[in-house]
Formats: sequence, structure tokens, C-alpha cells
Amino acid sequence: MKHLMLRFEPVIWVLFGAGMMVGGLLLPAYILVMGLAGPLGLVPHGALAYDRMFALASSPLGRIVFAAAAALPLWGGAHHLRHVWIDLGGLRSDGLVGGLLYGIALVGSIFAVIAVVRL
Repeated sequence: MKHLMLRFEPVIWVLFGAGMMVGGLLLPAYILVMGLAGPLGLVPHGALAYDRMFALASSPLGRIVFAAAAALPLWGGAHHLRHVWIDLGGLRSDGLVGGLLYGIALVGSIFAVIAVVRL
């Protein structure tokens, strides 16, 4: 498993970097708007209406953004958890734990893409 992960290391790093970018840029803005600005009444009336959100989510660009926002942070989290495991002394079982974490990220990404496609 370790050899396979080493072969896919460039792809994993791209997914990790993209996940950190999405997690650092899109998700805080989403939390700010949906978690604070919306309930406090700072967002114009009707801006977060179901019809508008569904139109955004069902457009091609919206689907890409929603799929990226759901799938890419999983890869960033998996990569961070793998390196926490290594830092805690799990270097011998890195192949197993890394494969498990990246497998979970892959399955979660597939489910996220399926959910977005079915919108």
C-alpha cells in the first residue's frame, strides 16, 4: 500500500492543496453568510430563498463549486490526519492508515459528486 501511495503522491498533494484552498476560502465565507449574516438579518430578504439556491446549485458552475466544496476538504483532512498519525509515531503503519484515510476521502468524494449530480 505504501508503494501505491508513493506513486500517487503528486495527485494526493494536488487534492490536498485544493482541499486546503477550498476549506480556507469557501467554507469560512459559507459559514459566515449562512451561520451569522443570515440569522442576524444582514442578508437581503429572499437572497437565500430556496428557488435562488436551487438555481445556483443546478447550474453547471454551481455544481462544480458545490462538488469542490464537499469533496476537496476531505482530501485535506485525510492528508492532515495521516501526518498527525506519522507524528505520533505511526510510521510503520503509515501505509495502512494512509490508505484507509485516502480511501475514506475517495468514497466521500464519490458520494459528494453523486449527490451534486443528482440535484
